Amino acid sequence: MTLRSPIRRRYLMCRPDHFSVRYAINPWMDPDVPTDRDRAIAQWEALRGTYLELGHQVDLIDPDPELPDMVYAANGALVVDGAVHTTRFHNPERAPEALAYRDWFVRAGFARVNEAKEINEGEGDFLTAGDHLLAGTGFRTAAAAHQEVQELFGRPVITLQLVDPRFYHLDTALCVLDPTTIAFYPEAFTPGSVSVLRRLFPEAITASADDAEVLGLNAVSDGRNVVLAAQARGLAAQLAQRGYRPVPLDMSELLKGGGGAKCCTLEIRS
Repeated sequence: MTLRSPIRRRYLMCRPDHFSVRYAINPWMDPDVPTDRDRAIAQWEALRGTYLELGHQVDLIDPDPELPDMVYAANGALVVDGAVHTTRFHNPERAPEALAYRDWFVRAGFARVNEAKEINEGEGDFLTAGDHLLAGTGFRTAAAAHQEVQELFGRPVITLQLVDPRFYHLDTALCVLDPTTIAFYPEAFTPGSVSVLRRLFPEAITASADDAEVLGLNAVSDGRNVVLAAQARGLAAQLAQRGYRPVPLDMSELLKGGGGAKCCTLEIRS
């Protein structure tokens, strides 16, 4: 079994003090289904506490009472090599979040903050895998944003087409485990995109429908420890067989808004 080594990470998170489902902009959201804010906060605190226990740094952005989805920090920006690429949301309901996250990075002293011209939803659709950026399109992020990001960061951008509206962001259907390994749900992608992924990552882990449908792939890996939905038991077993350490957490309340551990976590890569 391969010996996996964790790498210390820096994350940005937003406490769900104002979390609720007030509108429906993805198939997981139903305003008629009650949400329990206290339970969402408890699940989020467990996630943050897990990162701290694993030795990672967690920065916090203040929540806005008018922005119930601000907890899904992964959509707030894309940060690579210390440079920040801002978000331009597809849905008007979330558009004000982009300014809140941009202002946080400016106040935090990031000198390179690039204003996005094309529609993109941050790390929701851009995942860093070694020297590559895997980029999703089909539901939220525009394909033109892929070229914009490639020009900004000077890294190869691999376009991947999403086809299932339940997996509306790349990070709902694919998890980067380390620079050379991913886990993904093939049925969320076009056949051509699946072929590209298998060519780039020949040892990729294939998730089952059961694990994908609880957003088990909306997971966060530090190269060894993989924080994922507790309900994704089959995926956890596959990870353990490959030498990773699954860290299951219940994110079911936050799933009502269409997100899990990764959606709540924006990685700051300096």
